[in-house]
Amino acid sequence: MALPASRPEPESGPGAPAGSSPRRAPQDPCQAREVLGIVGDKWALLIVRMLKDGPLRFTELKRSVDGISQRMLTVTLRDLERDGLLTRTVHNVMPPHVSYQLTTLGTTLREATAPLLDWSIRHLPDIDTARETYDGRQ
Repeated sequence: MALPASRPEPESGPGAPAGSSPRRAPQDPCQAREVLGIVGDKWALLIVRMLKDGPLRFTELKRSVDGISQRMLTVTLRDLERDGLLTRTVHNVMPPHVSYQLTTLGTTLREATAPLLDWSIRHLPDIDTARETYDGRQ
């Protein structure tokens, strides 16, 4: 069944043209939620932090980010690349390898979130203590 001529083509989602991205009003409050999804990702900020001193290979990132699986690292790197936060460079040498580096946008994210990561590390013992106290009351 054909769509009526008056019905607009979807801007995003399953019926949207391939490669399209949603168009938003300039002050759409959902934009902040979308970006906070990146910041709140379990692995993204750790990867961004590891790239602060320059490009790293996949294996170097894997060793640096404790507990991340190869698949999760791959997925997270692709997401960060898609969001414009890092670049992936294939080096045509023997043996070939790939490196990842923060973009200018990724560097601004690292700078903005560095205090949050520092706070997390500094206060992890306090959070552990609070959790133990809470769990002891349950």
